[in-house]
Amino acid sequence: MNDAENTLNSASQPLDERVNNRSQRPSSDAFKAFMASNWAPAGQQLPARDAVANYAAARRKAISDQFKGERLVIPAGPLKVRSNDCDYRFRPHSGFAHLTGLGLDHEPDAVLILEPAGEGKGDDGGHHRATLYFRPLAGRDTEQFYADSRSGEFWIGARPTLAEFEARLGLPTAHIDALESAITKNVGAPEIGGISIRLVRKVDENIDALVDTARYNTAKDPDNLDLGVLDALDEKLSEALSELRLLKDEWEVEQMMTAVAATVEGFVEVVKSLPRALTHARGERVVEGAFFARAREVGNELGYDTIAAAGNNATVLHWTRNTGSINAGELLLLDAGVEADSLYTADVTRTLPANGTFTAVQRKIYEAVLDAADAGFAAAQPGTKFRDIHTAATTVLAERLAEWGLLPVSVEEAISPEGQQHRRWMPHGTSHHLGLDVHDCAQAKRELYLDGILTAGMVFTIEPGLYFKNEDLAIPAEYRGIGVRIEDDILMTADGPVNLSAALPRKADDVESWMAGIYGDAHHAAAGGDTA
Repeated sequence: MNDAENTLNSASQPLDERVNNRSQRPSSDAFKAFMASNWAPAGQQLPARDAVANYAAARRKAISDQFKGERLVIPAGPLKVRSNDCDYRFRPHSGFAHLTGLGLDHEPDAVLILEPAGEGKGDDGGHHRATLYFRPLAGRDTEQFYADSRSGEFWIGARPTLAEFEARLGLPTAHIDALESAITKNVGAPEIGGISIRLVRKVDENIDALVDTARYNTAKDPDNLDLGVLDALDEKLSEALSELRLLKDEWEVEQMMTAVAATVEGFVEVVKSLPRALTHARGERVVEGAFFARAREVGNELGYDTIAAAGNNATVLHWTRNTGSINAGELLLLDAGVEADSLYTADVTRTLPANGTFTAVQRKIYEAVLDAADAGFAAAQPGTKFRDIHTAATTVLAERLAEWGLLPVSVEEAISPEGQQHRRWMPHGTSHHLGLDVHDCAQAKRELYLDGILTAGMVFTIEPGLYFKNEDLAIPAEYRGIGVRIEDDILMTADGPVNLSAALPRKADDVESWMAGIYGDAHHAAAGGDTA
């Protein structure tokens, strides 16, 4: 073969195959035969039923009650490419995780389908029968076992079988090869005997395309198909899944407590890291790394990118670059949360004096924010509105800003809808729901969220702050470069709010004492411990 033929053959190679040009994988028949032989048999004993299974079944029934006679399609989502042929760690869509009880990373491309079964003839007396479609692990006698870097066991480790998932979840399973038929069969207008589909969109492009094609092919007038009506159908399902998470069940509350406890451990590790962070050009990264290490050790992941913001960076609400240094006289604003293996996440913020001691001005600002947080907590009572938390907290901040001579108007004018001048120094909200997503229930209707009534089972944050930027000429120089936020995770009970993150000190004196104790332990350990 001449050079021209080589060049032609090379150019005609499909792009998606060229990623393997670096590889030298064996392909001989002898290798394939040897590779498929002499493997221990897979375990025959099925796992016990997961603790979450009954709770997930109750959630599916609650959704079934809202969409009788319609096929519901809830994808987990596919793997997402980070760079070239490297994927991000997989995390399923939160609605899928909530209805199946599955967390971790072993069900990319899976889809949950709730198939209409008639009034009360479905699972647990509901109106649908649920089936989980996914791709089980290939056998060790297949090429996929050793050749598929995305799904082969040799590359990514074992995944549960269909039977194992069914035993764990109490949920019928089927091979993903049957998915297309399960989605598209009998689709059409109900008045002619067809089945209407609702889909959680923008999770898996392939499933979106499959559903859209089925709708188009079975429409009476496909050229005039009203996409707006179909989008509204799908949005209603996403809304319902989001609103279902407004009230957490007992299992979810346990997961939230687990996530918060792990997050408290992460904050302790951060304080231990501060002596080194103070000497490092990227001290914020030292802090970020300390928390991340604990999150991966005791949980699944970070619930969101850690904010490790020192000095003026603490006045940037979502400072996640974490490239700055940390100086001894500065405050460190640490906003971080551990995501548990169940995918429920904490979301906690503490503002710490980097050297363990607040200055007088730092303490004044810190205590104003703490007073605002306490006011929000006091307002968070069963039967009051979610928005009342924000009103109580920001009113306290307005009062403190007025006392310091920073407000250009009276407190009454500032807190009025026409005023809001105090929000210059706190432009964000005070609370959000928390759970599978750090900003959980985000598709819920306003009347159930912002105007919703606080009810036992809700989990949310309270997180007021004050942010005085270096560039802010409306304030005295002594305030500039100080950002303070205090955030706790709150469980609403019938008896009132419970602070799930209360194990982390909140009062200024307590913060200093807590940090001093950890510093002392860290120095003791560095010196070799007790040698007596």
